[in-house]
Order: sequence, then structure tokens, then C-alpha cells
Amino acid sequence: MDFAAFLETFSAAVSRADAEGFSALFTEDACYHDGFFGAHHGRAAIGAMLLRFHEGGERLAWQFLEPLSDGTLGYARYVFSYRSRQPESAGRLIAFDGIARMRLQGGLIADYAEAFDRGSAFTVLGYAGPRVLKLLGRYATQMEGSAAVREHLAWREARGL
Repeated sequence: MDFAAFLETFSAAVSRADAEGFSALFTEDACYHDGFFGAHHGRAAIGAMLLRFHEGGERLAWQFLEPLSDGTLGYARYVFSYRSRQPESAGRLIAFDGIARMRLQGGLIADYAEAFDRGSAFTVLGYAGPRVLKLLGRYATQMEGSAAVREHLAWREARGL
């Protein structure tokens, strides 16, 4: 699998709002963990999520940098940008960077997750402080209850830390 070419196909589908082409890059039962919109399970939900991206913005551009993959796991740094349609920032060019992690199965994405600074993204979008705080509080609560954090705390406890 040429992971860099795969990511170019991913980016092109996002830019074109090609929900069918985008969702075809995922396994039937894939999960896409979006940093803003949460988890979406299955191709239909993933395609619908992509269309939601285009409701909030236009002229989307997703550039993947430094892609690495062993065929079962892929990582890439990215910069994502678009023209906002949000009332607080309509017409403004919004850009933020992050890191994507993809678990791959048979040349398709079985699980997608990303990490980026949500607080900076919300600030660039022009969200008021109380709204940013409320959103970040929601994400913090989700993180604290996540399987990864629970597993880490068990690992920590087992080591007496």
C-alpha cells in the first residue's frame, strides 16, 4: 500500500465533499473519531460526517505531511484549512494542525483518530470564551472516561505509581 497516495485520495475526497468516495476508504464497520464531532461508526455515518464538515465550511483543504505506515497502522501530521461558514467567523480562513492515526485493514481504514489543539481551533473560529470553556470541559470529561485513560490508570496502579 502506498500510504502517501492513499492520503492524497482521502484529501481529494474531503475537498470535493465526495461522501461516497470518502466512506469507501473505510471498512464497513470502521470508526472515525473526529476531534469536533465525536465518533462515527460505519460508512454511512462517516459519509454523513464529511457532509457536515462542508456545512460549517467551504473550500476544505487537508494536507498530510510525513506519512508513515507499516500496512496495519498509519500516522501522518496534517494541516487542515477551510473558509468558515460559522456565524462567528464567516468567510475567515481557518487553519489548524494535528496528527492522524489510522488502523488499517485490507488497505482500508478500520479506525481513525486524531489529536489537535481544540482550544486554539475554537479561538480561531471566534467562539466566545465561555463557549470554548464549555466545549473543552465536555471533551475533558470524555477523555477522563475513555478506555485509554482507564487502561493507563490500571497500568499505573499495577506499577504502584
